[in-house]
Amino acid sequence: MKRALLSLAALLVTTAPAWAQHYDVLIRGGTVYDGSDTPGRVADVAIAGDRVVAVGLVPPTATATTLVDATGKIVAPGFIDPHSHAAPNIQTAKLAAALPMLYQGITTLAINPDGGGPAELGPQIADLRTNVPGVNVIPLIGHNAVRREVMGNVARLATPAEQAKMEALVTAAMQAGAYGLSDGPFYIPSKYSNTAEIVGLAKAAAHFPDAIYISHIRDEGNYDIGVVAAVDEVITVAREAEIPGVVTHIKVLGPQVWGKSADVIARIDAARASGVEIWADQYPYTASGSSLMASLVPGWAQEGGAEALAKRLEDPAMRAKIRAEMVPNLERRAGPHAIMIRGFPPEPALEGKRLDEIGKLQGKDPLDAAIDMLKRGGAPTVSFNMSDADVAAFMRQPWTMTSTDGGLPPFGETSEHPRAYGAFPRKLRNYVLDTPVISMQKAIYAATGLPAKIFAIPDRGVLRDGAFADVIVFDPATVGDAATYEKPHAYSVGMDHVFVNGRAALVKGKPAAERYGRVLLRTPG
Repeated sequence: MKRALLSLAALLVTTAPAWAQHYDVLIRGGTVYDGSDTPGRVADVAIAGDRVVAVGLVPPTATATTLVDATGKIVAPGFIDPHSHAAPNIQTAKLAAALPMLYQGITTLAINPDGGGPAELGPQIADLRTNVPGVNVIPLIGHNAVRREVMGNVARLATPAEQAKMEALVTAAMQAGAYGLSDGPFYIPSKYSNTAEIVGLAKAAAHFPDAIYISHIRDEGNYDIGVVAAVDEVITVAREAEIPGVVTHIKVLGPQVWGKSADVIARIDAARASGVEIWADQYPYTASGSSLMASLVPGWAQEGGAEALAKRLEDPAMRAKIRAEMVPNLERRAGPHAIMIRGFPPEPALEGKRLDEIGKLQGKDPLDAAIDMLKRGGAPTVSFNMSDADVAAFMRQPWTMTSTDGGLPPFGETSEHPRAYGAFPRKLRNYVLDTPVISMQKAIYAATGLPAKIFAIPDRGVLRDGAFADVIVFDPATVGDAATYEKPHAYSVGMDHVFVNGRAALVKGKPAAERYGRVLLRTPG
């Protein structure tokens, strides 16, 4: 009997530490969606250091430095934004905290989309490391960036020597840690490329494991080749370069092509059935963001950029030719009332106004008002040109991620697209909770596990033992966007806690003083 009591005592001693486990963070009693596209379940999440160490039932005797009661709340991996215009502002001390992203629950984002960013990533990576971002940052290398570096903004095909130089820049960026090639053949100068040029650059990226190709397609409406053919181009690049392809901020733009989401979906489904890896991302708005030049000016007249265009518009004959070709482009954008000016430094009073309103104020045709603005440097725009039915159709696809396509503006400055502040919570509120288009399970997967899988981001986008502790806790009763087109500078609501690499970045809806993001590189850089 004495021996049995001693054995029991020894057992209690050896098991006591497990029952008295101490964690850095313990999130109790929330409904956990773990990013694996499975139903939510009530569970606890424990964090030690920068890793998740337990998901499930943590014994009541466990203690934690930070204890979060998530009863009635949803616990999920931090959201991953595959298309962000946070750079270059996130490289600065002033805006490195990335508060608009944290308030959305975003803990990781990819920069240099649409083919943009620098042609050489070293200085950008150094800036990010120096200023320490508030979220994790993934760099891409842009087609427009390397083409501009090698060729400028000329409207011609690359020579073999120029192609080789561009491919060398892509290779160098991949060696520095880029996750893949971003493209934007809707914009100059890659507008002047052909598919073979893009395939060559994508092949250079594809030499590196897990590289991706992500493209703002050549035509999202019916400007020239049309949206279906433009999606076909991404499929061709993905097939020939043997690289996963992403149709970024997928849409059908303009009343003339509304309903063509069905054709695009059919093309992507057929490609995937044939073995080509094609994906998409989407922001949950019916208005896009671009610029007066990209939206209205014919491609040939954009050669050389804004200054060259301004000079062409000084010539009466050239202005007349350009204006004539801008007329159908304005129709493609659903007319002058559908275009809102986001910012115009020469006349700040025009910010937030529609093009027809500006024409009326100035006593001129809206198109002539636009031309006058182009002569003074142009302006970024918000363009109301999509249908709710097409947005919902793309959102329902199992291959569609969530994205913002948003910048990182100084709070309160310029008329910004509200997606910069509200894309992810807006999707939860408008398309999951209030008017269900997809389930909470699917919405969280589209923002976490799916982009982590497509980008092959190690140990992120999931809640499991050993994963990095990017974790969010939000209230389904209150989560939503507050930013509007008229008043875009408003942080989203409902994100109670956001942890980045195990550290509290948002606490009871308030930002922490420190920043805990990291630069995530594909290879050591």
